[in-house]
Formats: sequence, C-alpha cells, structure tokens
Amino acid sequence: MVTPAFLLIFLLALTPAQNSLEEAKITTSDGVELHVSIRGNGIPVLYLHGGPSSGSYWMEVFMGDLLEQHFRMIYLDQRGVGRSGSPENDDFSLDRFIMDFEEVREALNIDDWLTMGHSFGGILQTAYANRHPDSVMGMMIINGSLDMTASFHTSWCPKASTLLEIPEPFPCLDESEPLFDRWGSLIKQLNERDLMWKMGYTYRESLDKMNLTYRDIENWNPDFSNKFGQYEEYISNFRPISSKLTMPVLFYYGTSDWMIGPEHYQTIHFPNMLLWPADTAHMPFIENQDDLMNAIGGFLEEFGFE
Repeated sequence: MVTPAFLLIFLLALTPAQNSLEEAKITTSDGVELHVSIRGNGIPVLYLHGGPSSGSYWMEVFMGDLLEQHFRMIYLDQRGVGRSGSPENDDFSLDRFIMDFEEVREALNIDDWLTMGHSFGGILQTAYANRHPDSVMGMMIINGSLDMTASFHTSWCPKASTLLEIPEPFPCLDESEPLFDRWGSLIKQLNERDLMWKMGYTYRESLDKMNLTYRDIENWNPDFSNKFGQYEEYISNFRPISSKLTMPVLFYYGTSDWMIGPEHYQTIHFPNMLLWPADTAHMPFIENQDDLMNAIGGFLEEFGFE
C-alpha cells in the first residue's frame, strides 16, 4: 500500500522493548494533526472514543495492559479532541471524521482492521464501516449508541429526571425545545447536585478515577465538544444501517447503563452479531474489566479471529 504524500507521520518515541510502543502525529489531507498512540501486537484495532470528546488516553490507562496482549491498539484522539489539533475551517462533519479514519489507516499501512468504539464511538464505527466495509474486518461496540436521540428519550431523560425528582410529564421530553438545550439542562442540574455519576457509573469513586486521567494531558483541546451541537447528523438514527453490515460485531451493553439505555440493543440488527449483556453501567473499562475481556475473547473465538 502506498501512503499518500500528504500524510506525514512524526515518530515521537519508539521503544521496541516496551511492547511496540509508538507515539505518532498524523497530518490529514486538510492539515489537522491527529495524535495516535500505537501499542501492543496482534490484529490492528482502531479505538474510537466517545464523549464526544472524551479522548482515547483513559482507555490506554485502564485497559491497555489487557487489550495490548491481543491487539495492536491504535488509540486515536479525534480531531478537536485531547492531544489532536483542530481544522482551520471548523470541519467536524461526519464525512470528515470518516476520511480521518481512512487516512490514519493508510498512513499506518494497514490493509484492514477491527474497530472498537465506546458510547458515541458506536455511531462513528457504524458510519465508517458502512462507507468503507472493505477496511473494517469487524467491530466491537462497547456500551455504544446507534441513535443518540433514542437513547436520550428512552433512557437518559427518564433516568436523569427520576434522579432529580422531577415529576412526570418530564420536561426533557418536550420536543418543542432543541434536544441539546434539554440535554445540557439535565447535565447542569445533575452536576450541581453531584448526581451525574449515577448516569454512567456504579460507584462515585469511579468518576473520580476517570477524571484524574485528564490531569495527565497538558493543553487539552476541547474544540469538538464546543462544536458538536452544530451537527444534527450525529443525532440521526443509524440503527437501520446495522442490518446491512455483514462483518462480525460484538455488541456489549450494560443492564444499568442509563446513558445508552439497557434496552437499546433490542433495535440493533447486525446479521453476524454476538450480543453480550453485562451487569454494568456505562464504563466497564473501569468497573467490569474481567467481563469485558471475556466478551472480547468470546467475540474473537466466535468469529475465528484467533
């Protein structure tokens, strides 16, 4: 495979003795410098973080030692997030994200790879696989949504309203108000009463543990989180696409994951899918690592990746 001339990789560190550790900056065709950490050996896996804008670093911290025993993990900070740069033209469209993933793949001389996505990363994975099925040999969707609007209406809004002791009919279901305004109002109220952790974690300490990882990165780039609300395409329904994608899929979901919804899986119809229910909330990478690794191992065995 010939790497396009516009993709430049600047190796910051390469220590073969440390399990093929490599830090890279990949410059996209529109001039955005993306941060990529490459660790481990085995089948290449592109990690697509959620948030949006959560970054990929915490995945390295909490799950790296386990995942990198099986995979060559490619931890990507998406444009406008964390250690990556932002586009001068403010292009944070889904089309541009998909182009980024392909340009990273080409820059690393990878023919095809697995993807692993968390939360909002489920949408990114599905859209990417739909556009470039030959590049994606399989997907691991971990506590992922394929329809953020549905997740909000069926789980996020009712659960948050219950925690806040807001009586029915819940104001957050009033569609005369913009979705992001309703969502933002709930987040603000939950944070003010220190209840936000109950939406995504089993234990309050897990949120503190998660937040500590962000202190390790200086000059965190928040641009995509500030621009996300301008792109309604991200709150579209991607579930119908699932029935058209034939690559193997692990769909791991939490039975107490109120951010996505414990019943969200019922509307997902990948033809070759391993469904894996877990007694966990939104962050199994912190709170249920053993079960998650069992699910990943089952996926690899089920579809012959080992």
